[in-house]
Amino acid sequence: MNTYGYVRVSSREQNENRQLIALKEVGLTGKVIFLDKQSGKDFNRPQYKKLLRKLKKGDLLYVKSIDRLGRNYEEIQQQWRLLTKEKGVNIVVLDMPLLDTRRGKDLMGTFLSDIVLQVLSFVAENERTDIRQRQAEGIAAAKAKGVKFGRPPKPLPHNFHEVHRAWRAKKMTLKQAAEACNMPVGTFYDKARKFENTA
Repeated sequence: MNTYGYVRVSSREQNENRQLIALKEVGLTGKVIFLDKQSGKDFNRPQYKKLLRKLKKGDLLYVKSIDRLGRNYEEIQQQWRLLTKEKGVNIVVLDMPLLDTRRGKDLMGTFLSDIVLQVLSFVAENERTDIRQRQAEGIAAAKAKGVKFGRPPKPLPHNFHEVHRAWRAKKMTLKQAAEACNMPVGTFYDKARKFENTA
């Protein structure tokens, strides 16, 4: 029997230490822990797929909480069945002792863990929906306040005004003006139009 751990954070900026500490407390470190930095919307994750290939009948898998496994109600149920029924793997969800497939193999135990799994899977997906809604509302509120998203525009080159005057006086072609400012033709033209509209 081999024992593994699975860790997931939604983005590269998020910290996985809390999950790693929890796995270390049950004796797991190093190469037996599989870590994905990806959304839990589906199970198309490289490390999870690698773990799935490694898991054999009788192996044990630890996860900190059900939402670390995933945040899609249907897919959590499907993966749980795949792991426990088809592959014969035991799963322990550290934050929810009722979700320990090593115990309660009788009908009552299975029934209870199925109910708990369904409730937690629903909560995990619902939370993901709430997060996305809060993000959308936050972005909309920021835009309403005039916050600009994306990279700030590059400042105009020091010679832009002089070149612009020469171009408008027909002393330079558009291509020559763009080259003098070290810009693509379209960018120079766009900047020239914006400059003229605000001047």
